[in-house]
Amino acid sequence: MDLKARLKSDLTDAMRARDATVTATIRMVLTSVTKAEVGGKAQATLSDDEIVEVLQAEAKRRSDAAELYDEGGRPELAAKERGEAEVIARYLPAAMTDEELAGVVAEEVKIASEAGTTGPSAMGAVIKAVRARTGATATGGRVAAAVKTALS
Repeated sequence: MDLKARLKSDLTDAMRARDATVTATIRMVLTSVTKAEVGGKAQATLSDDEIVEVLQAEAKRRSDAAELYDEGGRPELAAKERGEAEVIARYLPAAMTDEELAGVVAEEVKIASEAGTTGPSAMGAVIKAVRARTGATATGGRVAAAVKTALS
């Protein structure tokens, strides 16, 4: 079952169970997926990897909003945002551990140095290669931080 079909099926189940948080969150995610599908010059059907990117963006929005609500003294709204982030996390692939990420980064840094690119000038190429290998299992921020550490 593809990810979009799974989301729709889970939405139906959540509606039957009268779970307001899950229902609202999945509806919001499906709306974001639909916007991404019709947002370009031509309508397109998103692949599971592209849907995962939409899910990651929504999860990041929820965590950022929760932090802002905490700073603003609104713990009840922060808890709501964290609850939505937990629902979204069910559909995301398991995150790569720091050790696994460091191993991939080390391999790509070695490949870049063998090609003659070293130091900060290799950062862009190494990040691109690492992102291609890790896919949705490591966020861009984690990759960039790991590459920066390895190159310095």
